[in-house]
Amino acid sequence: MFDPALTERESASKTLALSVVIPCFNESATIEVAVRQVADAHNGPLEILVVDDASTDGTREVLEAMNHPAVRVVCHPVNRGKGAALRTGFREATGEVVVIQDADLEYSPADFPHLLGPILEGKADVVFGSRFAGSGPHRVVFFWHMVGNRFLTLLSNMFTNLNLSDMETGYKVFRREVLDSIEIEEERFGFEPEITAKVARMGCRIYEVGIGYYGRTYDEGKKIGWRDGVRAIYAIIKYGLATSSRARLS
Repeated sequence: MFDPALTERESASKTLALSVVIPCFNESATIEVAVRQVADAHNGPLEILVVDDASTDGTREVLEAMNHPAVRVVCHPVNRGKGAALRTGFREATGEVVVIQDADLEYSPADFPHLLGPILEGKADVVFGSRFAGSGPHRVVFFWHMVGNRFLTLLSNMFTNLNLSDMETGYKVFRREVLDSIEIEEERFGFEPEITAKVARMGCRIYEVGIGYYGRTYDEGKKIGWRDGVRAIYAIIKYGLATSSRARLS
């Protein structure tokens, strides 16, 4: 079982060194703004790791033109998927805490203080930002996406015995030690249920905080589709069975 290394007093007294990992594929219209907003959202030590997953729309050229001391760019030669991009970013990250930030600005870095709060207070090892538990602004978009997200969260909870309201959220925050103990296997959006099952299996202290959500339409560049939902179900069962088996044996 995961053994938290920091007491509440030790955690609260530290200056937080933050790594923000931004997986990026064909986001030339938003990536520069996303990086700027992330840089403005944290006052402590910060590194921003942008993993370009073989973009073809000029994203790489935008990244090459950036001149910010906190930004590091890692480029995949071929498109591999969000999970693979995050695996690369986690491997390169050096901060005490790691935040996942989508490049499309569906999630606002203005929520960083809420997301980091439980970790700074020494209460959490992992924090999920919930689109369904927040009082912030929410763009009204797709009904069936909401239904699908709630179904996947329910199914995941059945295997992990967690009571999350938004397993599929793109905002997840981890203490460095948690990610060092996990091997990411999923290449695409199956990452979300995989990481959820694995942090549950480790016995991590998991918190959930409400966030705003600025969803995109497919015309605006949204990429996730029904095939990713099918893969998510497979990942929930695959990694969730391991979690359930461990719980029965404990």
